[in-house]
Amino acid sequence: MADKGNDPAVIWQTMLGEMEKGFNSFANQAMASPEFSKVMNQVGGVSAGAQKQLGELMEKYLLAMNLPSRAQMVGMAERLQSIEGQLNEIKAMLHQVHHNSLSPESSLGTPRPPRTKRPPTEGEQK
Repeated sequence: MADKGNDPAVIWQTMLGEMEKGFNSFANQAMASPEFSKVMNQVGGVSAGAQKQLGELMEKYLLAMNLPSRAQMVGMAERLQSIEGQLNEIKAMLHQVHHNSLSPESSLGTPRPPRTKRPPTEGEQK
């Protein structure tokens, strides 16, 4: 069995552990400084501005291509959900009216057979 002091895997793990500790220490010191905070705020502001500009550019592009934007699609989806809700309410009312029309108290609910006129046979007159 190899000696722990001369084992390459142990040396490699130790070296990586020390590097990780050093990097974490450096990162913690950097993030604690007010300069880092200022830079991150500036980067966040630039990113938000770029995202807004990209959104506006994309909306113009979609308009030029005669395609709906995300906001328009969300609006259509909301209207569609509203219409579906109204249809479900109408369906429920129609079901209730149909159920009430079949009740025994109502004389309107009894179906009558269709009236048909029998065509005359050859021996009968019209």
